[in-house]
Amino acid sequence: MPILQAVAGVVDLLLNVYTYLIIGRAIISWVSPDPYNPIVRFLYTATEPVMRIARKIIPPIGGTLDISPIIVLVLIFILRGFLSQVFNNLANNFF
Repeated sequence: MPILQAVAGVVDLLLNVYTYLIIGRAIISWVSPDPYNPIVRFLYTATEPVMRIARKIIPPIGGTLDISPIIVLVLIFILRGFLSQVFNNLANNFF
């Protein structure tokens, strides 16, 4: 079904964009970013809700090493694989 393929494509695109946002945030966190920079503010605003949930599950190691971006990226990759399989199964069952 073309509609199902379109939905799968949009979901995959959104997860891919979010992956790049998290990677960008992780790279920016290595330097001392200007908190008033619009790009930095956007990255933190877009990713902080998900990162906060990951930090509740696994807090920063030693109080300084935050592995929440790695956790979120792994979950996104798992979710992308799962959703791909679900959409493929739904598309095959309709034909």
